[in-house]
Amino acid sequence: MIARRFNTIEQSSGDVYADLGFDDAEEMKIKSALVMRIADVIKQRRYSQVKASEITGLPQPKLTAILRGHFHGVSESTLLRCLTALGQDVKIVVTPARRGREGTLTVAA
Repeated sequence: MIARRFNTIEQSSGDVYADLGFDDAEEMKIKSALVMRIADVIKQRRYSQVKASEITGLPQPKLTAILRGHFHGVSESTLLRCLTALGQDVKIVVTPARRGREGTLTVAA
């Protein structure tokens, strides 16, 4: 018989990293959006991981790890450099937060 480890259901906050208790949930959410865009470009251009590695300058095993979601120790600047190497324009826009609110970080990819 298989024992059930999870017998309760919790409503998600919409941020899987915060729900899992990551201290850097906001940073991980941003990185995941950047990685998804990198993966999309590689897929659209039908690059092998070896070719994508050559273009981005990342070692192929590191790129594979990133594309599989292992990017916790990878900086946002590294991911941004990968995007520009893949021919993507990256824009960072800073605007005032709405009155009475703390600012937010958003990635639109």
